[in-house]
Amino acid sequence: MASPSRRLQTKPVITCLKSVLLIYTFIFWITGVILLAVGIWGKVSLENYFSLLNEKATNVPFVLVGTGTVIILLGTFGCFATCRASAWMLKLYAMFLTLIFLVELVAAIVGFVFRHEIKSSFKNNYEKALKQYNATGDYRSDAVDKIQNTLHCCGVTDFRDWKDTNYYSEKGFPKSCCKLDCSPQRDEDKVNNEGCFIKVMIIIESEMGVVAGISFGVACFQLIGIFLAYCLSRAITNNQYEIV
Repeated sequence: MASPSRRLQTKPVITCLKSVLLIYTFIFWITGVILLAVGIWGKVSLENYFSLLNEKATNVPFVLVGTGTVIILLGTFGCFATCRASAWMLKLYAMFLTLIFLVELVAAIVGFVFRHEIKSSFKNNYEKALKQYNATGDYRSDAVDKIQNTLHCCGVTDFRDWKDTNYYSEKGFPKSCCKLDCSPQRDEDKVNNEGCFIKVMIIIESEMGVVAGISFGVACFQLIGIFLAYCLSRAITNNQYEIV
């Protein structure tokens, strides 16, 4: 058993570790709230875009909601474990943080490895959406209109992609292809001639560096939490610290 003087000297160290870990856990909990909010917002506002990227991508908002919920629960548990100064709870907290870190690492690696398949999937789904476009408000047609309106583009590679569609043979170009506010027609001079696929890919690739940086920062942030929880747990165990 550690001497009273040793325990007295160690108490400020443990108190400091507890304070820092509580601050970390609160920030970690806030990130869970943000992920939960983004997931709900994505489900409400961006479902059409996810469906064009990949048929399974419609589950992305649910993944964000689930991840945010897990982080909120884990953050609450970490706060409770820190306040209680329970060594075994802190070790369990560090283990859960390690599991989340490994899951994020695997997801990042998979995303990097299959990035070309993501591009191919988006292009194939976009072409399919054009062929089935009917301007009646279905989610694929609505997604095509939103992309073309936002990026001022028309078709997958260029406006000529529309000429093979049933919609064009009946009504001409959709309104979302027009340079100005106009009715659907076949005048090529009045529509945007650039395709949407290249523009979408440029935007995605330009943001990849930002996403990679954020992912790296989040991963490093979790490593800090793992280290703090482990150090506090070890200090409590080795010095038989008791809360008065």
